[in-house]
Amino acid sequence: MIQGEFDEIGQLFFDIELIAADGDKLPVTALLDTGSTEWLAINNQDLEALEWLNVGTRDVVTGKGEITFNTYLGKVVLDAQEFTIEVVAGSEFREIILGLPWLRTRRLLVDFPAGVLTLG
Repeated sequence: MIQGEFDEIGQLFFDIELIAADGDKLPVTALLDTGSTEWLAINNQDLEALEWLNVGTRDVVTGKGEITFNTYLGKVVLDAQEFTIEVVAGSEFREIILGLPWLRTRRLLVDFPAGVLTLG
């Protein structure tokens, strides 16, 4: 189980690690977005240092309509476990985004009054 944090407007953030192609682990803070249908979304500039394998493109329905994103095979560490997942990348992403698929295998506990946020 990992602890998360709320920001002043109630967004949910978790610390994870991205594993570059050379094995380096990069700690980052990711925004949990239950409206995202992708495992992980990342900005193109952040992606460059990771050198993940490009596996094609995918059309994704977003708030701005359907957009074609490059898709990569990436590795992340979440709750001390390593996962290999498909990652979409584009210039539209200002934050690293964890999407809804994580909630199919993890339990999200959000208790604003108690200040508790966990994903496990």
